[in-house]
Amino acid sequence: MNDVILSIHDLSVNYGGIEAVKGIDFTVNDGEIVALIGANGAGKTTTMHALSGLIKAKSGSIILDNKDITRVPANKIVSFGLIQVPEGRHVFASQTVLENLTLGAYLCKDKKLIEDNLNHVFELFPRLKERQKQLAGTLSGGEQQMLAMGRALMSNPKVLLLDEPSMGLSPLLVKEIFAIIKEINDNGTTVFVVEQNAKMALEIAHRAYVMETGKIVLSGTGKELLASDAVSKAYLGG
Repeated sequence: MNDVILSIHDLSVNYGGIEAVKGIDFTVNDGEIVALIGANGAGKTTTMHALSGLIKAKSGSIILDNKDITRVPANKIVSFGLIQVPEGRHVFASQTVLENLTLGAYLCKDKKLIEDNLNHVFELFPRLKERQKQLAGTLSGGEQQMLAMGRALMSNPKVLLLDEPSMGLSPLLVKEIFAIIKEINDNGTTVFVVEQNAKMALEIAHRAYVMETGKIVLSGTGKELLASDAVSKAYLGG
């Protein structure tokens, strides 16, 4: 069994004056893909923002690699190795693909490592290599998602946080993005993914948690939850 790399205990988070996350517990083991699924408004993105320091937790703890990061500011959390790819992609539109990727490595001072990481990103995303001199704002939605993921990988994350990676993409592109997420994980990166597309997330997740109105109501392996009647009725159109 792999060691726990990310541990959330009794986490509560307020958002817009209401308690959006209500005392949740979950863990992510080193080398896993763990998915958090649930309907829109369940508290998934608020959970993600609490992990990356964008919203302060009201109570509870977030432990990354045995360090308590609950009160660490967002800009410092990156240096601990927790890297988020935000919902809606957020690339630097007026900069080239290569400039966007290089910005992802701003904490790294080792030029050889930056070069190795860049080559690795180009292997995962050949389209980015082809378009490295192109302005990021002129890329398609799918290519911008690839760029946002590639930029995050440039900093060698201990845990890669993906917030709704399928958002706004065609079914074909969603399949491609999820195949790449699996490949990223196969290469040794731990992944925590928040996703409304429950079927795709559960198909690649080692384990998953189901969130409803701020609480975790179900957990299990990806396979178990795919086969669950309750999950099927609520999230898989079964």
